[in-house]
Amino acid sequence: MKLHKDFLIKELDLPSSAILDEITDTSRWSMHHKIIFEYRGKFYRTHYSVGATEQQDESPWEYEDEIECVEVELKEVKVLKWVDKE
Repeated sequence: MKLHKDFLIKELDLPSSAILDEITDTSRWSMHHKIIFEYRGKFYRTHYSVGATEQQDESPWEYEDEIECVEVELKEVKVLKWVDKE
């Protein structure tokens, strides 16, 4: 599903109202985020980036108008991880 950036920002108050907002990557000029938000009783994931410092003037979805949002669900996932042996 695609939603317009103005709708995400003005109507849904994103990214500040997101259920989850995590940094997924950084580049020289930007910090890249993944967010989860609720819309019409369903949950969606999308991405945005902002300036990495106060010198970079980049706001969420500044260079996009239509934002791809993927429906997601919360699900328990078991993960194997290497840990120190006691």
